[in-house]
Amino acid sequence: MRGRDAREPPTECRRSRLFMGSRRKARECALQMLFAADVSETRGDELVRGFWSELSDGELGPQAREFATRLATGTLANLTEVDERIRSRAEHWRISRMAIVDRNVLRLAVYEFLHEPTPRTVTINEALEIARRFSTYEATQFINGILDAIKRDLDQESPEEPAAGEDSELDGASEKKSATSDHEDE
Repeated sequence: MRGRDAREPPTECRRSRLFMGSRRKARECALQMLFAADVSETRGDELVRGFWSELSDGELGPQAREFATRLATGTLANLTEVDERIRSRAEHWRISRMAIVDRNVLRLAVYEFLHEPTPRTVTINEALEIARRFSTYEATQFINGILDAIKRDLDQESPEEPAAGEDSELDGASEKKSATSDHEDE
């Protein structure tokens, strides 16, 4: 028993790994809510209630559900600001002509850049992982280019403080490593 305990990570680490996965799942749920809002033009409480009662798989804990809801409703509440950031870097692309998944992955990430404490590189990496799952290879490159340009703009406007605290621990070093490898080809 003692040997097994020695190999077992501390409770905080186990919780962080579980929560890290639930944060990605929460982002996926937020994307699905944004997709539903785009298609059905449903907003606010009706959208959230409908998603959690009919469309979600029920596997998320309360913190992850709150995060997903905050991302989706925050994105919709700040859509003008978010879309303007995207428009500024999506040369020769109207947002209305982008694939629904792609524009909502962009919207979700830009909202997170502007209104959440998640490190920007982690936000890009998370958006790319979600795009790989729900969109095409070409779209992932498109999303990466736009988000990277918006990140550079934001870094010039207000440099990001070094990652520390809850989000950097929750989102983990492995994601930062992946994000670095995603940007090496540029």
